[in-house]
Amino acid sequence: MSLVRVERADAVARVVLCRVGMQNALVPELLAELLAALAGLKDDASCRAVVLAADGPAFSIGGDMRRFRRERERGELRAYGEALVGQLNEAILALIDLPQPVVAAVHGIVTGGSIGLVLAADLVMLAPQVVFKAHYATAGFGPDGGWTALVGRLAGRRRAAAALLLNRSIRAEEAVAWGLANEIVAAEALQEAAAAAARKIAAYPAGTLRAAKGLLWGDRAQLAADLAAERACFVELIAAPEAVAGVDAFLRDFASYPDAPDKSLFQ
Repeated sequence: MSLVRVERADAVARVVLCRVGMQNALVPELLAELLAALAGLKDDASCRAVVLAADGPAFSIGGDMRRFRRERERGELRAYGEALVGQLNEAILALIDLPQPVVAAVHGIVTGGSIGLVLAADLVMLAPQVVFKAHYATAGFGPDGGWTALVGRLAGRRRAAAALLLNRSIRAEEAVAWGLANEIVAAEALQEAAAAAARKIAAYPAGTLRAAKGLLWGDRAQLAADLAAERACFVELIAAPEAVAGVDAFLRDFASYPDAPDKSLFQ
């Protein structure tokens, strides 16, 4: 079953996370499909803009906590964490490197490293109920997905520190005020608003948009280095006693945490 779907409407591509049964929790299989989808669009001159969206009740609940525990039981946790965050960093940079501007249409919760997929977009539209939350303090992990590399860059170090050190929720209005998103759109109008923005972008000269996007992102090498530092920290901490206890407590205390129907991913 596909975990990422690509749809086309003239010059606009829509890339959709669709691991619905796990609320789009990030696993290497999903990220590999996302990277393949982005690679397919990068050199497609007929595609002039991209919408990034997700099916189901949440944009993404971040790293799959049940998968972390399963990989620990298999003795593969550090290797798994290194591969997962490596792919996540690749996906963030692939979104930034796309010549086409990316519009993210975000709904529900966005936790852990999945925030990086949102912040790598060029324009971000939020449904009113969106909540960003790091959850590293509860899980015992090192921050990944750009919580230091991108949140600090876009919102400022003090705000990033509050989100990480206090495990503070960032709701939609605050996300816009902090510069993490552009606007809030009624949930029922979100997808069409993102598509309309993408259609407007697609009508403008591609070379101009590509140049503007590249200049706005600035020093890519530094961003890549910052993401690599997050990955190293994540791998260092993932098998530590605090992280082991954090995963077990998280899965015990969050009784509503989804259980994957895609069991084949864990064989």
